[in-house]
Amino acid sequence: MNTHTKKNAPLVRRNLRFARSRWGRHLGVALEHALAAWSEELGISVARGDLLLLEGKWFITHSGLLRLARRKKCRGIHVDMAPEFCDPGSSRWACRATVFKSPTCKGFSGFGDADPSNVDPLVHGAEMRMAETRAVARALRKAYAVPLCSVEELGSSCGGLETAREVERLPLQPANGNGYGGRTVRDRLCQIIRQHQLNATLVKLYATEFCGVTALREATREQVENFVVHLADWAEKDRNALLCRLNSYTRPKQEVVA
Repeated sequence: MNTHTKKNAPLVRRNLRFARSRWGRHLGVALEHALAAWSEELGISVARGDLLLLEGKWFITHSGLLRLARRKKCRGIHVDMAPEFCDPGSSRWACRATVFKSPTCKGFSGFGDADPSNVDPLVHGAEMRMAETRAVARALRKAYAVPLCSVEELGSSCGGLETAREVERLPLQPANGNGYGGRTVRDRLCQIIRQHQLNATLVKLYATEFCGVTALREATREQVENFVVHLADWAEKDRNALLCRLNSYTRPKQEVVA
């Protein structure tokens, strides 16, 4: 496990370095060895968000699976609804995805389902799309023999979705009555945090400093809107630098709690 191919050795080193800086004390020898193995075998990149560490286990992301399929020259992905398992009235949807690895491949299929009970509250109303995403993820994992569960297949009760719950605790209405917490602004912030896999607690601390207030509820709507635009722009242009900035709030937070 400690010997890496010459081709993938740089990737292994980058992944280990980034993982240590991001998850620190949560990483152990076994997790590092597993990360090295997946880096060699699948060519995944932690910095690009292909892999996440949740509750002491590695999970591959949907974007990571799609990048893997592209590297493997996947020929196509076909998705159909599975009407026998759907109930539109209760927002229950199921899909079947089939991945074709080559022109002659008969296909690797996987089912995905979603309803309000097994998706995060932040994506209620998008159960059909989540079902499709889960189906594609399962089909891709089968096609390319990926033994890691995908993040998107996790239910809403999983502790790995703590970030979403932290965001839900953000106050909707500030004390000064400026009303920054309109659903559109908060929903956009939630979307950025989920899309770029950011720590909601650290984002909140950064937002407080950015807005120049002692508590986020004291910020005006304009201040928070400016922060959301700033956060989205930084996350798109240089996510690694943004993560470094967010991680800088970890120690002060721990000192205050102590």
